[in-house]
Order: sequence, then C-alpha cells, then structure tokens
Amino acid sequence: MELLVATSIGVLTSVGIYLVLRFRTFPVIVGMSLLTYAVNVFLFASGRLALNRPPILRDGVELYTDPLPQALVLTAIVISFGMTAVVVVFALGAYLGLGNDKVNDDDVEFDVAREREERGA
Repeated sequence: MELLVATSIGVLTSVGIYLVLRFRTFPVIVGMSLLTYAVNVFLFASGRLALNRPPILRDGVELYTDPLPQALVLTAIVISFGMTAVVVVFALGAYLGLGNDKVNDDDVEFDVAREREERGA
C-alpha cells in the first residue's frame, strides 16, 4: 500500500512539473492542479495508512489514524479549487486580450504597442 501511494505521489509530481514547464497556459494550469493533488495525497498519507482504525486513541488500540491531515486535505481541496478557477479566468482574459496563450512571449509589449498603433489609439 505504501509503495502504491509513494509511486502515485512521484508520478503526479513528475508529470505536474513537466506540464508546468510548458509554454502554453492550459498545460501549466493542469500541471499546477496535478502538483496540488500530489501534495494532497502526501498530506493524507502522513496521517498513517491504516484500514478500519479509529481516528482517536483509545484504550487497547495501538494503531490509529490521525484526523488532522484529513481536515487539512479537505481545506486544501477547497482552496485549490478556488485558486484554479481564478487562474483559469486570468488565463482566459490573457488569451482574449492578447490573442494567444503563450506563457513566455518576449514580444508581448511590442505586439500590444503595434496593435494599438494599428487601431489608432
């Protein structure tokens, strides 16, 4: 079980980093989401991977699951959903304003100035 979780965290992290290093906004957003999922799985696994165990320490129970990482993951899921929505709106605004979705565009200032001159503004 631990090997499966560790492997999934590694795969999510590596694919997320690969996508964050792309030059388009959509893969960057998906990569950030995958990195968020990797951190959430890591936090969830830090609460001990035990099946059918109580969340609180009781008499006679040696192994229990910690409820604090579960609460942290629930909070992180809500925050990451909201931040993903904000980043998608920013990316959509940049695409509609500039006409492309490149992350690293060196000629953005030149293109915007040229478009303004063509419009007569």
